[in-house]
Amino acid sequence: MIVGALILLTCSVVLGHPLYPKGEGTGLAFFDIFLKLKDTIIAQVSSAGIVIMILFGYSGYMNTIGANQVAVNLLVGPLKKIKTNILFIPIIFLVGNLMSLVIPSASSLAIILMAILYPMLVGMGISSLTAAGVIAMTATVMPTPLGADNVIAAGTLNYNLMDYVIWHAKISIPTLLVMAVAHYFWQKYCDKKEGQDAFISLDKADLVAQEAINAPTYYAILPLLPLILILVVGITGMVVKGITMDIFVLTFIAYFIAVIIETIRHRSYKKVQESATEMFKGMGQGFSQVVILVVGGSLFTTAIQSLGIIDSLMSSVQSSNSAGIVTSLIFSGATTLFGILSGGGLAMFYAVIDLIPNIADKAGIDGILIALPMQMIANLARTISPVAAVVMIVASTVGTSPVRILKRTSVPTIIGIICVIVLSILLLPY
Repeated sequence: MIVGALILLTCSVVLGHPLYPKGEGTGLAFFDIFLKLKDTIIAQVSSAGIVIMILFGYSGYMNTIGANQVAVNLLVGPLKKIKTNILFIPIIFLVGNLMSLVIPSASSLAIILMAILYPMLVGMGISSLTAAGVIAMTATVMPTPLGADNVIAAGTLNYNLMDYVIWHAKISIPTLLVMAVAHYFWQKYCDKKEGQDAFISLDKADLVAQEAINAPTYYAILPLLPLILILVVGITGMVVKGITMDIFVLTFIAYFIAVIIETIRHRSYKKVQESATEMFKGMGQGFSQVVILVVGGSLFTTAIQSLGIIDSLMSSVQSSNSAGIVTSLIFSGATTLFGILSGGGLAMFYAVIDLIPNIADKAGIDGILIALPMQMIANLARTISPVAAVVMIVASTVGTSPVRILKRTSVPTIIGIICVIVLSILLLPY
């Protein structure tokens, strides 16, 4: 996207469209192209980007001290008490999505669950492909203020983050429940049709090894500490006027609380200091994996706007009597297609999020009607892409082709996408 944006910006300069007003650029039109890249990076890092980086960093630190794995083990534990296998499929899907609050990366969550949950499911008589299909879909559309996509969308649309997450929950929670039911019937149908072929013998050595977790049980609360602090501060702010803190501050508070707990537990600040640096390595990972993608999308958006393409597109959209719904459906359909082809629809979401307020204004609708279904579909489309990392991880671990995993995820995902679109049109503000 960055290379494409630079090419489009070059075309814009060649066609005589200046990127900066006279006296504000470098003084050389072609050098303004790279000044625009610099300005975009600074703008994104200083707004939503720094929040994304801190959330990635905190998650990385939680992985290092074993808190994420403890939380997953704690959530998996009660599943062992369920005696009826029939209930396992929808429950595992819902619990797995709950775990995505702790481990937001779909790939990382799949690796952990394939090591912890998969052997238990297969041992209880659930088919290999059913277990794999459900695990591949355990990170979809959970509403959380800790999600990078929610942070970016709320900021771009000028929504309070918690208000945006509440709208998200109104769509995502019913969608997850419908998908859980769809999983049950679809997996049951596939097992009946495939018979013994649905069961794949797997050597334990093939499973991704997990390091022994020595962290105490109470560490399970640490991954959720930023979310707990957000809720506490939000409730306190309703009672005591003047108290406001953003996610960045609260996450750093949670981080230092965790460091203090680690110091008390190990009684060695030097040892804790070594692991604490994972916070900043994770921030770098957040920059390289998400923030730079947002930069590329924002720069691409700027380039398209400089060529006047958006104005032409919106002129045609405004001529439609149902411009709002049509626009929402166009973006949802494009996101689905892009997600299937690329394995990650969020790339497209980040690329166009800056355009949405302007497009929504010209279409006469609230930007959330375009952004929210597009964002959810971007997360769902990943599970029906043969090149998605999470699908390839699950398929390679089980020892089967991605196509067989996609068969198990296809129907629940398609039903989820339809559910998102319908609920968005019915419930979201215009």
